[in-house]
Amino acid sequence: MIGNDGLTPAVVKEIDGALRSHGLIKVRIFSDDRAAREAVLAELTDRLGAAPVQHIGKLLVLWRPIPPKEKASAPTARRGRASSSWCRSPRAATTAPR
Repeated sequence: MIGNDGLTPAVVKEIDGALRSHGLIKVRIFSDDRAAREAVLAELTDRLGAAPVQHIGKLLVLWRPIPPKEKASAPTARRGRASSSWCRSPRAATTAPR
């Protein structure tokens, strides 16, 4: 939400983070002046490299492709309890399958 203070650095940072996480976001702006809302939309798209999707009333919709995530290191193999020899019951080993 963009309040009476307008586009503060904190607001721009939050919008950038939301675009990085979600790609498509809605931003509500509390301004009665349509021209001011259009100016805010234009400034956001320029500063953040986003595309304006829609401007309906006090709601702005922005889109930016989500950046590819860095590859994580290979997951380590974990042995579950069922595969460990210490948790097998001796009775299960001697019982024949039915």
